[in-house]
Amino acid sequence: MGRLVLTNATVLDGVNGPAPGHSVVVDGDRIAEVRADAPAPEDGDQVVDLGGRTLMPGMFTCHFHATYHELGSRPNVPYGNDFPPSYQALVAAKNLRTALECGYTGVVGAGGANDVEPGVKRAIEDGLVPGPRFWPSGRELSTTGHANDAVPWHWGMQASGAVRLCDGADAFRLGVREEIKRGAEVIKLFVTGGHGTLAPKDRIEMTRDELAAAIETAHSRGVLIRAHLVNKPAIMMALELGIDIVDHCDEMDDEVVAALVETGAFVVPSLHFPKHFLELMGDGFGFGADAIRADLAHMYEAIPKAQAAGVKFVLGDDYGAIGFAHGLYGRELALYTEHAGVSPLEVIGWATRNGAELARRGHDLGTVEAGKLADLLVVDGDPATDVSVLVDKRPLTVLQGGEVVAGELPGGR
Repeated sequence: MGRLVLTNATVLDGVNGPAPGHSVVVDGDRIAEVRADAPAPEDGDQVVDLGGRTLMPGMFTCHFHATYHELGSRPNVPYGNDFPPSYQALVAAKNLRTALECGYTGVVGAGGANDVEPGVKRAIEDGLVPGPRFWPSGRELSTTGHANDAVPWHWGMQASGAVRLCDGADAFRLGVREEIKRGAEVIKLFVTGGHGTLAPKDRIEMTRDELAAAIETAHSRGVLIRAHLVNKPAIMMALELGIDIVDHCDEMDDEVVAALVETGAFVVPSLHFPKHFLELMGDGFGFGADAIRADLAHMYEAIPKAQAAGVKFVLGDDYGAIGFAHGLYGRELALYTEHAGVSPLEVIGWATRNGAELARRGHDLGTVEAGKLADLLVVDGDPATDVSVLVDKRPLTVLQGGEVVAGELPGGR
């Protein structure tokens, strides 16, 4: 099969600003060449003039709950976790396809009910359903009575299908091992309350020994481990013990920033959901509207300083939670540019280069350069100056491994 030659493109490579008038040559599933002119065509080439449109890397969303579903019906089993696993697998496939069509060619799990995410990944890889490159998670691990252990004791069941309870270091070792055996490539822990949970943010819900055991076990088997971390003492403890991904990081300050830079851990602020929830519910809910406002204001101020210091931020949030549908991913980009003062080019770097590095695929993905896999987006407009073109409008074209998987190339080819 011949090459795909994309000419007259404004290349946004994930590192530098836009470069107009460039060409990108795709040979098979990889980028063969990026050049400042149009190459001489070869027999069999498919040449597509992009007419100055932006060509950029596929994006990553790195806090994803594939099984979260707004239609969950019972109050103590939120986010669709009351549906049977077979139904949840279909929900996950639908949500992952939505992410792909929105330009997220990489998705990293942050907790999925009933161990269905690994099976859906297999279905994607076997060509049964379309979807992005997927790093699946399993059930969320934490201790008895933690923030997401909301099932009443008198029901006689341990926890909802999205939660596994572990008490003691040995129980966490076993829990991590079993989730990995079931196909999890990302372990999710609940270490604190706060950030949309019913427990106060200053509560630490795992002991140091439990956290150390979970992290050591995950790393001994080459698996990423992430944690819901809100208060500073828990964040610092987790960073000292080697956590890979800090979810939320609401009490980020100069000391936390220094530790993040030193350890190289990634941060997923995921501020879109609390902002959305505040707008949806106002003061008429029990999570503490004033506390959410204060946390948002703090993070809006802290993030630009952390970005300048070298903290590695990525995108992702609790899509599928109450009133927060899958498919709203692009609005997260706008949130950080409009409210936290992060530049469009910087937040695109979160979505592309940083996401690939978090998934340990920076050598293959995340930038537009020769030798990398051709996961690419064709976009109308210049997201490096106006990120809104990625917000409520899907890319014209989504390529994965050099194949068009959503939309179509200009000219209908």
